[in-house]
Amino acid sequence: VHPLVRARNNQVQLHPESPLGDTVLECYNCASKNVFVMGFVPASSSSVVVLLCRVCVETVPALKEMDWELSQWTPLIQDRRFLTWLIKVPSDKLLLRARDVSAAQMTKLEDLWKTQPDARFADLDRPDVEEEEIQPTLLQYEDGYHYQNIVAPLVKMEADYDRQMKESLAETSIKVHWSKSLAGRHLAHFHFSSNTAAVSRVMVGDELRIKLGDGAQFLNGGKTWEGVGYIKDIVDGEVELELRQGVTQNVPDNITDDYIVDYIWKSISFDRMQNALKTFAIDDTSVTGYIYHKLLGHAVEDQRIATAKLPESYEVPGLPPLNESQQDAVGAVLQRPLSLIQGPPGTGKTVTSATLVYHLTQQGVGGQVLVTAPSNVAVDQLTEKIAATGLRVVRLTSKTREATSSSVDHLCLHIMTPLAAGDEFQKLQRLKDEIGELSDRDQKKYRSLRNRTEREILQAADVICCTCVGAGDPRLKNFRFRQVLIDEATQAIEAEALIPIATGAKQVVFVGDHCQLGPVVMCKAAAKAGLTQSLFERLVLIGIRPIRLQVQYRMHPSLSEFPSNMFYEGSLQNGVTEADRQLLTLPSYTGKEDFPWPVPNKPMFFYSIFGMEEISSSGTSYLNRTEASHVEKIVTHFLRMGVTPSQLGVITPYDGQKKYVTEHMRRSGALASALYESIEVASVDAFQGREKDFILVSCVRSSETQGIGFLSDPRRLNVALTRARLGIILLGNPRVLSKNPLWAALLVHFKEFGCLVEGPMNNLQVSYMTFARPRRNPASDTRYAFTALARGAWDGRWDDRRRGVRNATGFRSGKQTDSRFDPRYQGGYSGDIGRRGGDDSGLPIPNFAPLPSYADDLSSVGGDSYSHYSRTSHGTQQLYRGEQSRGPSFGYFVGGGSGDFYSPHEPTQPADLSRRY
Repeated sequence: VHPLVRARNNQVQLHPESPLGDTVLECYNCASKNVFVMGFVPASSSSVVVLLCRVCVETVPALKEMDWELSQWTPLIQDRRFLTWLIKVPSDKLLLRARDVSAAQMTKLEDLWKTQPDARFADLDRPDVEEEEIQPTLLQYEDGYHYQNIVAPLVKMEADYDRQMKESLAETSIKVHWSKSLAGRHLAHFHFSSNTAAVSRVMVGDELRIKLGDGAQFLNGGKTWEGVGYIKDIVDGEVELELRQGVTQNVPDNITDDYIVDYIWKSISFDRMQNALKTFAIDDTSVTGYIYHKLLGHAVEDQRIATAKLPESYEVPGLPPLNESQQDAVGAVLQRPLSLIQGPPGTGKTVTSATLVYHLTQQGVGGQVLVTAPSNVAVDQLTEKIAATGLRVVRLTSKTREATSSSVDHLCLHIMTPLAAGDEFQKLQRLKDEIGELSDRDQKKYRSLRNRTEREILQAADVICCTCVGAGDPRLKNFRFRQVLIDEATQAIEAEALIPIATGAKQVVFVGDHCQLGPVVMCKAAAKAGLTQSLFERLVLIGIRPIRLQVQYRMHPSLSEFPSNMFYEGSLQNGVTEADRQLLTLPSYTGKEDFPWPVPNKPMFFYSIFGMEEISSSGTSYLNRTEASHVEKIVTHFLRMGVTPSQLGVITPYDGQKKYVTEHMRRSGALASALYESIEVASVDAFQGREKDFILVSCVRSSETQGIGFLSDPRRLNVALTRARLGIILLGNPRVLSKNPLWAALLVHFKEFGCLVEGPMNNLQVSYMTFARPRRNPASDTRYAFTALARGAWDGRWDDRRRGVRNATGFRSGKQTDSRFDPRYQGGYSGDIGRRGGDDSGLPIPNFAPLPSYADDLSSVGGDSYSHYSRTSHGTQQLYRGEQSRGPSFGYFVGGGSGDFYSPHEPTQPADLSRRY
């Protein structure tokens, strides 16, 4: 079905010579022609089958009265191909004469058809069709020009892909209902089709054009009309579009059908990235020489800020006191011109960042501290925390988001400006609101007053907060920011993070966690070339050691054990006890019973579900109806206990499952549908940085032949496992998942504690299932380079007697309360984890590697070459290329002293856990 998906088509007509003739496949009941939701059921009393769509089978009661076996409904597409009885498979004799065509060749030919409709496979070998070789990203660059010459083309590739994708998404036959905002502007409310919504990824602030279709024009007396506006909000798939100021006349708000909506692509974000790359290369004042050479990977001696003022107390007004590792992180950063802070889940990095910003303003450097993050949500959260300290904070938003409300509206420049501009400006503003536009003279005066007031407000601020792209706003053009903090730095591509840095930075702080999700890159070619690697991650790879926050306050201790040992070398300490994370002790809980966990003191279990994975209605995602049914049963049990919907969250990696679970709970749940509608069902990406009391994870993938897709991404699993405070339930097929070494380790962890279960919800039984051997050695897979799989703490050994996977001793017995636990110790462990064999001089040198990014549900990343570092006799670092690796072409192996984590304070006793963030 790959060609169908690429063509964004979901209808099929069989070949005239097929056993069924030239039939158009459609649902018997509703006539839907979407083959991705089509299946068949056998008739009870005859040897015929009936084609029915998935929706009708589950929602039309009248079908149950027919002579059909609805319980045996089977999708027409399995393992991403049509059933063989429907579409004839070529015989072995025909296959011998057939041309062997790879999926890559098919994709290349389909791309060629866009410009040359008559192209054939032979045309792929023409010299003019050969793809231009893409230079992958490096760890080191000779200078700023070399850096720009490699990164800028990748940014352009992503921009071109984004433009092509967005501009091809004109949606017709849209139903619109109209309303008005408090300011009197017209609001258009509508839904995209599921296929367009999945591909477009429209966001708040995006600009759309809406116009009348032919039928709507007829109803409008033959008159054409179109309007342009910004997306103000998206709730449950419904887009709220606010028309631009001035588009108030002749809006056909009495017409609701047959509108056309298309996307207006803007290059502002990508232009600012390109400008930052250029500025970094040619402007000697864009950053200091030390930061310039460090970012390029040059071997320069570490520096300290001689004038740094360390505070007597790290406590700041309006924020909780810091724990020991947080204090050490702030103290270390204040003395360094370039720092990385790694904040594992629940370690309080937002409070740490806000405290750090407060102390940066006390250093007497002058000017404003620039605080940025890739997303508006992260910027708003940090803005709120910083403002609580009493500092003068200004939140700068893009013009497209000024109509969107947030928790920090009172700090936003566009809100503060009219209040501070005086009577004359306010008079002009009222006039503009009333008539839609001003005369040329009044408009000039209006702009002059606005620009002057904005400049005065920004100059009076202690801290300016904006997105990374927002740091390139023209309103900040004449500002030089000596101190820059980038939050969620691991979610920004390099060029994006460079925008705030290239504003004159003398001190830069990156805050993030490269063990969680990285940047989203939609262009697979750019992703394969390394655009998905964040600047934070590359700096780790070239030897700049992150300062790790070590005390987590989110998860029940049982929930933090596996993530700590697998992703953070066992260094996470628990700032909460089991008693702190009990449902029955929550003041807001009015119920009288706890959830029936298989092991009462371990609020977690893996629920073995063996349902079939099915392709979603868009053809680009997956769903699993059996898992969705069990999710509903578990959610219903929680709700009947007295747990509120806001305490529950359902995570699934696939958009198809997200939509199906939402609809299934609303339609089939035993309780009021409003309760289920209040439960958040979202992707792993949407839950990053957030938490719920209870999390359910639906794994979806259950095919023995199709693999598990981006479930194999360790960072994605890490995020999913670390969102829950009180309890977590995973639902999946352990037989399929255990073929992956990371999931095999997780399943062994659950099994050893008696938390791998099966059976009906009211009678769960411990599962004694044995697991299949993982398909590859995890130590040789670059995706797992930062996990315990590559460190020897979990070595993937098998016990021949039990024929199952078992963990190495060090992984099982690691103590989270001792920050010295590190599976990279060469000597192994004996007895207490604080004792180790071998050399006591310190940690061995670990290897880190960037991970491939999965641009969508069906993507895969791979290559045929690798690079690694080596030190010459002079101590300089050079790149060498190899040709035999099966890993991604942008994967690097790093050695020679780089990558080991640094903690300024490594206590021999647990930190003082009574100090909370």
